[in-house]
Amino acid sequence: MDFMNIIKGRRTIRKYKQDRIDPKILKDLADGARLAPSGANLQPLEYLIVDDPTLLDKVFDTLAWAGYIKPEGDPKVGERPVAYIIILVKDKARGNTSHDAGAAIQNILLGAWGYGIGCCWIGSVKRDVLAKEFSIPKDMKIDSVISLGYPAEESIWEDEKGSIKYYYDEDKVLHVPKRKPEDIIHLNRMTIGVGNPGMDIS
Repeated sequence: MDFMNIIKGRRTIRKYKQDRIDPKILKDLADGARLAPSGANLQPLEYLIVDDPTLLDKVFDTLAWAGYIKPEGDPKVGERPVAYIIILVKDKARGNTSHDAGAAIQNILLGAWGYGIGCCWIGSVKRDVLAKEFSIPKDMKIDSVISLGYPAEESIWEDEKGSIKYYYDEDKVLHVPKRKPEDIIHLNRMTIGVGNPGMDIS
């Protein structure tokens, strides 16, 4: 896939086929995260891959899903993730580790989409419960959890028309409104509130 098509085609996926993901792919995604930019090259992140079927529910039970489409958007039995990557940060790391985490996570999301795998980046996590369940050391903190699986739903983006709330249509296709390019991209000077006549993006 052309890389810009991967970027523009990637969508959050919350419902998954139950086909197992090859562990080599999961390790490759974590390796791609390892190579993301890191402030001062401090590399404060570590990655816990969970794909053992007997452990998946232990992760799932600590997560909260899409607020705008709850409970319809929550994965049901038979469409839950088949793997997770838990993003961990060294507790005493210096600098703004959220920048490191964001760059690493984006590598995972885009890399997964290149393999045809859908993901959801989840920040609403019962971190204390998850840490205890998986024996995560006290000097590590959980940044977020990435759920993974081959898509069992369709998600598309559309231009925002007065609301950013994502929604299902009558065919159960998820629509995700995005702000229009001409409203947020500026060329050489700011043109806030009047659009940007210098930008013609079609």
